[in-house]
Amino acid sequence: MNITIQDIALAMQARFEGTAKTIDIENVSIDSRSLHNNASTLFFALSGQNHNGHNYIPALINKGVSSFVVTHVPKGMAGRANFLVVANTRTALQHFALYYRKHFNFPVIAVTGSSGKTIVKEWLNFLLSPDYNVVRNPKSYNSQIGVPLSVIGINNKHNLGIFEAGISMPNEMEYLERIILPDIGVLTNIGSAHDEGFTNRKEKIQEKLKLFTRVKLLILQKSKAVEDLIPKGIKTFTWSYGKSGDVTIKKEVDANSTLLHITHKKTFKVRIPFTDAHATENGINCLMVLLHLGYSGRVIANRLAALYPVELRLEVKEGINDCTIIDDSYNTDFQSLKIALDFLEQQKTHTQKTIILSDIFQSGFSKKQLYKRVHRLLTAHNITRVIGIGKTITEQLADFPNFYPYKNTQAFLAQFNSNAFADETILIKGARSFRFEEIVVLLEEKTHETVLEINLNAVVHNFNFYRNKIRPQTKIMVMVKAFAYGSGSYEIAKILSHHKVDYLGVAFADEGIALRNAGITTPIVVMNPEGSSFSAMIAYNLEPEIYSVRELRAFIALAQVKNLSLYPIHIKIDTGMHRLGFEEEHLDELIALLHNNNFVAVKSIFSHLSASDSPDFNDFTQQQIQLFEEFSATISKALQINPLRHILNTSGIYNFPDAQYDMVRLGIGLYGVGNNTEEMKQLQNVGTLKTVILQIKNIAAGESVGYSRKFIATQSTRTATLPIGYADGVPRAWGNGKGYVMVNNQKARIIGSICMDMLMIDITNIACKEGDSVTVFGTNPSVVAMAKTLNTIPYEILASISQRVKRVFYKE
Repeated sequence: MNITIQDIALAMQARFEGTAKTIDIENVSIDSRSLHNNASTLFFALSGQNHNGHNYIPALINKGVSSFVVTHVPKGMAGRANFLVVANTRTALQHFALYYRKHFNFPVIAVTGSSGKTIVKEWLNFLLSPDYNVVRNPKSYNSQIGVPLSVIGINNKHNLGIFEAGISMPNEMEYLERIILPDIGVLTNIGSAHDEGFTNRKEKIQEKLKLFTRVKLLILQKSKAVEDLIPKGIKTFTWSYGKSGDVTIKKEVDANSTLLHITHKKTFKVRIPFTDAHATENGINCLMVLLHLGYSGRVIANRLAALYPVELRLEVKEGINDCTIIDDSYNTDFQSLKIALDFLEQQKTHTQKTIILSDIFQSGFSKKQLYKRVHRLLTAHNITRVIGIGKTITEQLADFPNFYPYKNTQAFLAQFNSNAFADETILIKGARSFRFEEIVVLLEEKTHETVLEINLNAVVHNFNFYRNKIRPQTKIMVMVKAFAYGSGSYEIAKILSHHKVDYLGVAFADEGIALRNAGITTPIVVMNPEGSSFSAMIAYNLEPEIYSVRELRAFIALAQVKNLSLYPIHIKIDTGMHRLGFEEEHLDELIALLHNNNFVAVKSIFSHLSASDSPDFNDFTQQQIQLFEEFSATISKALQINPLRHILNTSGIYNFPDAQYDMVRLGIGLYGVGNNTEEMKQLQNVGTLKTVILQIKNIAAGESVGYSRKFIATQSTRTATLPIGYADGVPRAWGNGKGYVMVNNQKARIIGSICMDMLMIDITNIACKEGDSVTVFGTNPSVVAMAKTLNTIPYEILASISQRVKRVFYKE
């Protein structure tokens, strides 16, 4: 990048306040937590409903950052750094990207649509990279902020850009069009994604087409509904399965691939290694770009035959010898390396951090420049060990401490020693040609093929949804008890800590101790403390809920023995739940014990709503809130303290926002379960339980399936056996035709009784084979729907997923 801060100020029409007007800027940041921030960073202090980047400026200055884009200079910071003062920092970021983009003049392809954007972008990069030095969005950076950050990644060695653009509401695309400034447009599938942001499908199409207002060519599938909305003067290049497009296509689908007969001036054949309709459409859109650029049918056929499934997510997996594996084994470039290293920092579970890294392609830098930057990145992230695989990286990073070079992946695999990896977090990041998935197989802990996939993006989305419901000053405690409702305590706690949650709540001390051992430093409240665990809680800095006089006396006595001073405790009041907590008759004794007591300090006073999810009991809930107000005020006044007060749980946050007091407690909502239909529409599914088909059988009429012959076939039936049962957490009552799973997007009824380790399904009318993936629950069926059918609650289903089921955490 290397642009002076004075140039940037002019581009953004910012008011400069500082002294070093000639400082060179090498990179841009919007995340105060990133370890890439340094003296040559320009930090944009973005502000939203739940965050304000200005709050982190003092800490960033202490870390060496000296240049900031702000709406105001924070108090006490004048003269300590360079400030570019603007009206809106997000708009300023876009203006800077627009200014930066105009420094470069090479062809740019822009991709948008409802689905397939990222896949088409990644495939085009793969198909065109033998002939071009491509710059593209890392991962799915296609938003109002992601696109500017992607464009800022351009450098002088790039000669082709491929950028995707995503929108969710009107009046967003025109900003992205000005920043990307595309020459060629590709419109992918138009579906239902983000329909809720528009009044109708027509409005959404019109908004997406704004990306192509100045393109020289627009590529799309023939569609009258779309073409009628394309502004006049835009040249199109269309394809169709009929005879109406500029390119006509006939397809033949077999078991593992699709053969395309392409007619454009002349006819040729292309075989792509996919069978589903969406992948075929994405492949055709890429083919159209290659046709326009003048590639021959032979070259197109050879390159499309090598297309591959695009893995868009970073996955966290359990590794051998108590390692944590971060799997990003399908691509590598400089921009995505920065993203992966930040994710490593978020998810690390050990002090030692290892990266297995291949040669990096298409950086736009010379080899020397690139690996100098890579060296700085690895150093900033305190990487303990680097295993470099590839000819270039072994030459360029030879001087990095604890660097272990290998000529290729095969050389590494030949010398692999499982004992060389233990108690560390390992990032595996390599270009697809290096086949790093073979390394993942060796390092991943071996478990059976049933997995619970946890979407960390959805966790953050749900967290922010509820954070939007409360005042900025209101604190949040998130419950991660019961293995984070079955989702995995460590990983959920890590992502929450990264997003500055105020407290974590666990049920028992051992859950809190496990989090401390995993490196979690966020305050932790133990909600069901046992007297026998008090000493351990103190040793691990865990804060107890105190719910009775007997318990309070015991804890004070221990605090006195240990000579503690003002150890934080949390007072639980019973306002009608009648489970745990001080009742009104005990308040005087509680106050007497705490009066002039310096061994403990009341950090918070709280209670629990018993029916905040039920409108039928709104009067009772209001009565609980009123009692809480009275009891907590009595305690606070008597002790002359000002503790945090909190009574709202997930449904309380949604239904009774006026009672949020100083803090709220978020539980099941974080995991995607709301208390009514409208709330559920705003949440994203977090957990998806998946397994595979072990064996397929053909059952004749009259034959039975499973224990006690609960299912007897009335006709010839095709069945599949899955390696999952009630010991894994699938309720036994979900069997015998009551429940179903999804196989290749089709419902397959569960037949017979669910066994301890297996269940059987009817696949008579479903095209599938042994080894195919099966969804047990997720979006469909959802745990909410399952719970309703089984007359239980989603909590029970989620918390019942066995520890033997492997959890895979991923971030898009």
